[in-house]
Parts: sequence; structure tokens; C-alpha cells
Amino acid sequence: MPKLGEHAVVLGASMAGLVAARALAEFFETVTVVERDVLSDAADHRRGVPQGRQAHGLLLRGAQALEELFPGILDELVGAGAPSIDYRDLSKLHFNMGGHLAVQSGSVEGLRAYTPSRPFLESHARRRVRAISNIAFLDNHDVVDVTSNTSRDRITGARIVSRHSHSESELSADLVVDATGRGARTPAMLERLGYGRPAEDDVVIHLTYASQLLRMPPESLHECAGIVAPVPGRPTGMAILRYEHDTVMFAVFGMAGNDPPVGCSAMCAFAEQFAPAHLLAAIRAAEPLGETAQHRFPSSRWRRYDKARLLPGGLLVVGDAVCSFNPIYGQGMTVAALEALALRNCLSRGTTDLPRRFFRATAKPIGQAWQLAAGGDLSLPEIQGTPPLSTRLLNGYMDRLLTAAEYDTAAFEQFLKVAWLVDAPIRLLRPSMMWRAASANQRRQKRPTPVTATSP
Repeated sequence: MPKLGEHAVVLGASMAGLVAARALAEFFETVTVVERDVLSDAADHRRGVPQGRQAHGLLLRGAQALEELFPGILDELVGAGAPSIDYRDLSKLHFNMGGHLAVQSGSVEGLRAYTPSRPFLESHARRRVRAISNIAFLDNHDVVDVTSNTSRDRITGARIVSRHSHSESELSADLVVDATGRGARTPAMLERLGYGRPAEDDVVIHLTYASQLLRMPPESLHECAGIVAPVPGRPTGMAILRYEHDTVMFAVFGMAGNDPPVGCSAMCAFAEQFAPAHLLAAIRAAEPLGETAQHRFPSSRWRRYDKARLLPGGLLVVGDAVCSFNPIYGQGMTVAALEALALRNCLSRGTTDLPRRFFRATAKPIGQAWQLAAGGDLSLPEIQGTPPLSTRLLNGYMDRLLTAAEYDTAAFEQFLKVAWLVDAPIRLLRPSMMWRAASANQRRQKRPTPVTATSP
């Protein structure tokens, strides 16, 4: 394939930066990834990923997108110890969403989830990117600014400084991709160049969450995953996910000032009002690994580059630098992978009008994730803001569908496919789903008693 340019630069070696570099490598002679942290192939926590010690999820569509970008990586993750959940035994799941405990008997075919920790997943993706011959990493460097031509209608590269020698240098590039995260300085850079900052959609949630890594033998807990989502009147919740090498991540969270405590015992006490007793018993019996990690997240924010009237050529923005979602929905890495697929598709049609085409293309997966996350948050009276009519209608319908999902595996499966960004929300409006939602209360039946783990 003929190359579109000599050099592309990616600012940031986050998951968003790694998958963007993978897409760019097909179209540019060389790709340089600039990262402030010192990088290794180990599954280490990085200072540049402050949320890396928290619970992370890879949604099904994200797993599919990673497999498209790095063929064989899912089997590689499982072979290295990452758990894989095939949903053939729903008793191994505890999904309580909107006050509805999903069906815990029967099976759902064709769904699979992968639950590696963030450092574990990132290390495997980084090894794959390092193996691509025309990609180079320039770690231990800070990004000072982007550079532009004299007319300021095109970005021409980036100025960087070594954190070791403090020497400054300039990287010339045909394309610069900003993957520096939520704190990205691109809006200020655009304002300095005369373009103005992008408009922002913002939902203030004041989320605080705490995560504790545990050593837990597989036989200690029947479930592979447990989630209790917030409901009106209780903007708190918890999650438990199996990780690699017989470890488990236990997380609790609270919004609108309902901050959870740190420390495993205190976290369990915090969760007693909504978490099942047998899950908490298994957590209390497990061995804590390291200290509890706490993270604060003030708001979900979408910088609307897709609505900008004018942007310079040669600059794209990806990942949290565009949109950072409430992390309890686990959408960030998945949306970043979908952005990389969109980048590859846009570049396959050349670089003409690339920023406009790219931002409009990525607004679709971002918008679906935003509707689910922001819409869910705005359904809580504790969160300020009024959702649009379409979101209010969807929330009301989702409550009925989740009622059906208490006993109906087909309703549960379709909900998961939409929540995991595999299917568009319109799939929830198929006649069969609408019938299930409309008749949910009449058809509700007593759920089978879920299987619970016994003490070893």
C-alpha cells in the first residue's frame, strides 16, 4: 500500500495512543510515539495512568476491535492468564443494574468477556506495537507544544523535552495525534493558534472510587464477575472482577459526595447496604495485595471537535483527550479502539479533509457510549442536569427491559450487546424486544435461587 506521508507522531502511549499508532503504521513511513513515562514490557503501573490501579473493563466490542488491530491478541491474553467469561452459565454472574438483578440461570451463546487488569492489557498491546518495524517509542519525554506553519492552518509537528537531559527538540510530522488524556492541552493550543476551544458537553458527577486488589483462589467464589449499579436515592455501587493469576479486583464507588472509604474492611462495610452477603464474605476472606487505590473523577466531558467549524490540518485527537466517560461504565478503552478503526478507515480514503472526516466518524461510537453513560447518570436525582427527551424516553424503556432481563435471557443478551457497544440502541426497539419490555411486569416470575459459593 502506498504511504500517505513520511512521519506521524502520537503524543501519549496510553491504550488510545497505542491503538492509534497501530492504525497509523499502515499509512506512514514511520510513526513515533512520545511518552513522558519510562516504558517497559512489564505489566507495571505507570504514573501517567493515575486510574491504572482502579478496576477496568474491556467491553465486548472493544475486545473485537483489539482483535482486528492485533490478530490473536485475545488468545494471547488468555494464554498468559487473563480470565475469559463465555456466559454459558449465567449463575456465574451477578449483574444488578438499575435495581434489577439479571437472570442467573440458563445461558447466552455467542458472548465472551475478557477481564485483564489495565497494566496487563496495556503491556500486551505495547509489545505488539513495539514489534511493528516502522513504529518507534520516545519515552521519558514531555510534550511542550505543537508546531504549525506560518499561516497556522496546518500542524507540522511537536516540540518535546527530555525528562533526563532537559534538552528540547522538534519532531516534524505530516500528522500529529494527541492521546495525552483528559488533561490534554490541545484546546489551549488551538485557542493560541486562533481557532478557539471546542465546545464541551459536561455532566458533573463528583465520582470517587476505591479499588482493592485481592488474592482469591478460584474456588473461593462461584461468580466470575459481580456488578451493582447505582439507583435513584443510592448513587453508590460496587464491582468485583476476576483478573489474571488468581487475583480479583474489588471496587466501590459513590457519586455526588457519597465518597467510599479506603481499606478492604471499610469498603465491605460501605457495600453492605447493596452488595450480596456471599460476595462480601469471599472478599473479606481474601488476601489484600497492596494498598487501596482511590481516584476522583469530577465529570464526564466530551470535547466536541466534531462540531468545530474550523480546525487546522494535520492534527487529530483521540481517547480521553476527546471524551472521558464516567469510569463505572468501563467504556474508555473500547471507544479508543473503535476510534483507531475509524482512523484506519478514514486514512484508507486519503488525508484530504481528514480532521473533519475523522471527528465526524468517531462521534458515532462516542455518542452511543455518551448516551448510555451520561443518560444513566442524569437519571439519578443526585446528579444535576436534565437529560434530553430522547434520553428520558430511553431510560424509561430500559427500566422495563431490565425488568424483563430479570428472567428472560434474550432480553439480557440484547441489553448487554447494546451496553457493550456491539449493537446500536435501535436494536432494543425491535418488535420482539418491545414486546418483552411491554409485558415484563406481567411475565415476571420468581427467579431461580442463584448458586452461591460455599466456604472452602
